[in-house]
Amino acid sequence: MTTTTTDDDKHHRLSTQLVRFVITGCLSAVVDFGLLNLLMLGFGWEHTWAKMLSFVAGTTTAYVINRRWTFRAEASSKRFLAVVVLYAITFVLQVGIYSLLYRLMQATDWPVVVVNAIAFVIAQGIATTVNFIVQRTLVFKR
Repeated sequence: MTTTTTDDDKHHRLSTQLVRFVITGCLSAVVDFGLLNLLMLGFGWEHTWAKMLSFVAGTTTAYVINRRWTFRAEASSKRFLAVVVLYAITFVLQVGIYSLLYRLMQATDWPVVVVNAIAFVIAQGIATTVNFIVQRTLVFKR
């Protein structure tokens, strides 16, 4: 018996992957944002250094969960290297946008937590969009 893939099946796979990617992203963002605030507010780290470390923790969490759950892909050296390159690009994109927005908003009277949250959400949103598109179309393509 042969199975055929219909447009509904493809849409379901895309929608399922997108939902799982968003759930994973939210969990990873909690790791990232929580560590960012802990390092800055708890330990007095400078914002860019804190963001660099929190990004690594968050993206490592995302990779492990996305590979296994979202895209259900086997581990491979080639795929891992592709993700490392993607995360390096995303790192520059996200940390750069975050740092720029953080500096621009420091001129306001807003509390650091508010500035952190706004800069984080914008940078995370852009990086997440790029990440999903590249991972789905290139890294975990079936």
